[in-house]
Amino acid sequence: MPIMIDNSLPAVEVLRKENIFVMDNNRAVHQDIRPLNVLILNLMPTKEVTETQLLRLLSNTPLQINVDLLHMVSHKSKNTKEKHLHSFYKTFEEVQDMFYDGFIVTGAPVETLPFEKVDYWEEISQVFRWAKKHVFSTLHLCWGAQAGLYHKYGIEKYHLGEKLSGIYLQTVVDPTSPLMRGFDDQFFAPHSRYTGNDLAEIRSKSCLQVLASGEEVGVSILASRDLREIYSFGHLEYDRDTLAREYERDIRAGKNPRQPWSYFPENNEQERPVLKWNLAAATFFSNWINYAVYQETPYDWSTFEDSAASASL
Repeated sequence: MPIMIDNSLPAVEVLRKENIFVMDNNRAVHQDIRPLNVLILNLMPTKEVTETQLLRLLSNTPLQINVDLLHMVSHKSKNTKEKHLHSFYKTFEEVQDMFYDGFIVTGAPVETLPFEKVDYWEEISQVFRWAKKHVFSTLHLCWGAQAGLYHKYGIEKYHLGEKLSGIYLQTVVDPTSPLMRGFDDQFFAPHSRYTGNDLAEIRSKSCLQVLASGEEVGVSILASRDLREIYSFGHLEYDRDTLAREYERDIRAGKNPRQPWSYFPENNEQERPVLKWNLAAATFFSNWINYAVYQETPYDWSTFEDSAASASL
């Protein structure tokens, strides 16, 4: 798939080396195609890494996708240079009059804080409200999923006692969902979090469907029946070495972390981790783009705006 992004974004060179087709804006505007417009709210501290991870997965479809990046102005990034944010990211003020076929909300290392104590909570709440009428399908990841559930349904997160970190086996609960097409009965996915959500509370406060779950991780993937809301508590987008970098970071921070579960061969930290979730990740993101976004999103967004306005009356 041709991903249409700023040609000077650092992720472009990485993706081209991986033989992923990245189209510059000049060539894109001369193609008579209505591209999908996808917005990524990147809340992760190492933004350039997350950009590459997500753009790599969005490449697994023949559809043309235009990608915009969004950041929270109410938060001062410690790990991403201001120049990078200014060059490649938009603010909410810049996108609030726009419409997007798909929207990705990433995780964030703030899950031990109450939602209202997160410095950008008011801003992200504004974005969630905006998305109801300006986005067709939203994919929430990890803390982004917990934040979305809390904002929309008042579903609380709870502390797990210790960090859930590793590669865990999950079972497909609803194989009839378009998001689970092409999945085996079970699949592996990385998880990296301190908090979880209670299934009983999810069922009592929402009509969301459980698509996948695991013995160690609990609920793994949720979705509304119309696929406009999707919540994934894992990190299928993670690279082979992402958990290793997080583990080393936690060691340096004096957190005395447990070694990520089922990650290093024979628990030897000197060995290269085995990549065993890439196929599931590619299938999941491809299904989201194809079935939740492309097959359902309106060609003319003005018709969606009219129906959304009528529904709110």
